[in-house]
Amino acid sequence: MTSTAQASGSGARDAHPEHLAHVVFIAAAAAMGGFLFGYDSAVINGAVEAIRDRYDIGPAALAQVIAIALIGCAVGAATAGRTADRIGRIRSMQIAAVLFTISAVGSALPFALWDLALWRVVGGFAIGMASVIGPAYIAEVAPAAYRGRLGSFQQAAIVIGIAVSQLVNWGILNAAGGDQRGELLGLEAWQVMLGVMVVPAVLYGLLSFAIPESPRFLISAGKDARARKVLAEIEGGDVDLDARVAEIEVAMRSEHKSTFRDLLGGGSFFKPIVWVGIGLSVFQQFVGINVAFYYSSTLWQSVGVDPAESFFYSFTTSIINILGTVIAMIFVDRLGRRPLAVIGSVGMVVGLALEAWAFSYDLVDGRLPAAQGWIALIAAHVFVLFFALSWGVVVWVMLGEMFPNKLRAAALGVAASAQWIANWAITASFPSLADWNLSVTYVIYAGFAALSVPFVLKFVKETKGKALEEMG
Repeated sequence: MTSTAQASGSGARDAHPEHLAHVVFIAAAAAMGGFLFGYDSAVINGAVEAIRDRYDIGPAALAQVIAIALIGCAVGAATAGRTADRIGRIRSMQIAAVLFTISAVGSALPFALWDLALWRVVGGFAIGMASVIGPAYIAEVAPAAYRGRLGSFQQAAIVIGIAVSQLVNWGILNAAGGDQRGELLGLEAWQVMLGVMVVPAVLYGLLSFAIPESPRFLISAGKDARARKVLAEIEGGDVDLDARVAEIEVAMRSEHKSTFRDLLGGGSFFKPIVWVGIGLSVFQQFVGINVAFYYSSTLWQSVGVDPAESFFYSFTTSIINILGTVIAMIFVDRLGRRPLAVIGSVGMVVGLALEAWAFSYDLVDGRLPAAQGWIALIAAHVFVLFFALSWGVVVWVMLGEMFPNKLRAAALGVAASAQWIANWAITASFPSLADWNLSVTYVIYAGFAALSVPFVLKFVKETKGKALEEMG
C-alpha cells in the first residue's frame, strides 16, 4: 500500500483536530524560534553607531562585527537537521533557546570587541538552528488540512520579530534621551537593546516544555505509544492511529536520502536546476534587503536624520515588511510564483533607483535637501514593500517546491548555504561601499534587482499548482 493510500485510509488528509486552538498554540510556540530569528537578526541595527563610537573602529571592522553572526547562522543551519534527528526537535529548540539567552547576555555585557563578536556568532548559531527546526517541526505536527496555514507562522513570526526589535530599540533610545550611548539601567542604551532579547529567548525555552515531541521523531526512536498519543492530540480521535503510525513508518523508509553527489552533473559542476536555486538565493540577497534591517538607522543618520527619527523609520520599514509578507501569502497561490517575483523585481528597481538618485545629492548642513530626503525615505519603504510581497516569500516557497524529490534535501542545503554566503557578502561590504559612495552602492543593488527579471523569465519555471512529484 502506498503512503498516499494509507493517508486516505487513516483519515489524516481530512482530519480536523478536535482542539484546533491547541494545535495553533503548538505551531505558535514552535514559531517563537522564527520570532527570535527575526529579532536577533535585526536588533543589531540599533547598536551599530554606538559600537562604532565605543570601540573607535572603521567601516571594515564594523562590518565584520555585524556580519560575523552569519557564520554562526550557516553552521547552525548545517548542523540543526542532524541534531534534531539524534536528540529530537524539542531538545534542539531548547538548545537554541539557551544559545539565544547566552548570546543576549554576552552581547549586552561585552568587555571587548572580540567577545561581542563571539556572542554574535553564538546568536547566529541559534538563528541557524531555529531557521531549520521551526518549519520542520510545524510541518511534522500540523494536520494536513491546516499545514499550509500553520506553516506560514514561521515567516510571519520572523517579520514580526524584526518589527518588534525595531520598536524596542526606538523605545529604549527615547528612554535614554535619544543617545545610543546614554545610560539606562546601569548600562549604555545599545547594551540594553541587545540584552532585552533575554525575554523572548527565555519564553521560547519555557514554551518548548509545553509542546509535544514530533510524532515522526518519536516513531523513528521506537516510541510508538507516545507517537499515538501525540497524533490523537493533534489530529483528533477519529483518525486511525495505527494506520497513521504505519503510514509515517512507510514514508520514512521510502525516503531517498539525497547527497551532495546527487547534485553533480554535466560540465557546469551542478545540475541546471541546482544553479537556478542558487541564483534565486543569491538574487534575493544581492538586492540589498538586509541593509534595510541591519544598517537602516546608520543609513538615515548618515544623511542627517537624528537618531530618534532614524530608529522610528526603521520600525515603520519593518511594519511595511509585515504588510508585504501578508500580501505575498494571499497572492502567491493566486498569481503564481514567477509573476509575483517579476512584479517585485520591477518595484524594487524603482525604489532602489530613486534611493540612488536621492543619495547622489550633496548634504546641506549635514542633511539631504528636503525633497531628496523625503524621496529617499519613501523609496526605501517602496523597496521593502516590493521585496516582502515577492522575493521575501516566493524564494522560500519555490526552493521547497522546485527540486525533484531525489534531490530536494541536498539541493535545499546548497541553496540555503548560498543564501547565507550572499547575505554575508552584502552585510560585510555595505559599510565600506557606503563610505566610498552611497549612491553608487544603491545603483549596484538596483542593477541586481533589474537582472533578476530576465533570470526569472528565462530560467525559473512556475511551480504553482504542481505536485512535488511532478518536479523533474
